[in-house]
Amino acid sequence: MWLRTECNLVFDIPAPTPFVLMLRPRSGAQQWIAREEYRLQPSVPVFEFTDGYGNLCQRLIAPAGTFRIHTSAEVMTADSIDQGFGAPFAEIQNLPDAVLSYLLPSRYCESDRFHDMASEISAGWQPGYEQVAAIVDWLRRSIRYRPGSSDVPISAAEVNSKGEGVCRDLAHLGIALVRSLSIPARMVVGYLHRLEPMDLHAWFEAYVGDRWYLFDATQDQLSGGYVAIGYGRDAADVAVYNQFGPPVFPVSQAVNVQRIQP
Repeated sequence: MWLRTECNLVFDIPAPTPFVLMLRPRSGAQQWIAREEYRLQPSVPVFEFTDGYGNLCQRLIAPAGTFRIHTSAEVMTADSIDQGFGAPFAEIQNLPDAVLSYLLPSRYCESDRFHDMASEISAGWQPGYEQVAAIVDWLRRSIRYRPGSSDVPISAAEVNSKGEGVCRDLAHLGIALVRSLSIPARMVVGYLHRLEPMDLHAWFEAYVGDRWYLFDATQDQLSGGYVAIGYGRDAADVAVYNQFGPPVFPVSQAVNVQRIQP
């Protein structure tokens, strides 16, 4: 399907502030970026680089006053999501080098604390895709998805204790549980067509059967319409913006995803 994604951020900047943005989706195996628009108001010099996870990032200094960021893209993405029932556990010694970091505990995904819990949840399921699917099914049944309930990232342990969270929080707990079974898992931030309420979205991917598969515990059934912006170990790696100095928060944020004709 063809989608048009759009994100508009407005900041009230008290003093010149360095930013690192991650707002440009990249073409890959699951999506093709046909057209992009990226506007800053006022216009400032921007320097783009690719981070260690392959994400397109932009460095700039936002001037004092109202600062607006507009991004949009026309994207061809899959009509449906691949599912890999039967995809086997990937032996650690055979994993690609770039995948190894997704086995380790990270700031918000304390996978070293969840082995017993993950083993209990996935008991009786075939190692690999079925284990991850069992964990996602448990998340849907046990952790309440409540949009707007959290403004800042919290760790997997905190999510498990609270029993509820936003999409980012459910992804953190899912990643921690999956990694504790020695299955690589990474966080993804981006857009989802027909998400309610509409906003930026987060989900996770697990590496089984020699490839990455998408999992999303916030949705009852997986369908097409996902557009990835960034990949990383957890939310610390995939923030759509980081600013440095006194905290600055958007005074306005609007996200829209529409289906279009190519």
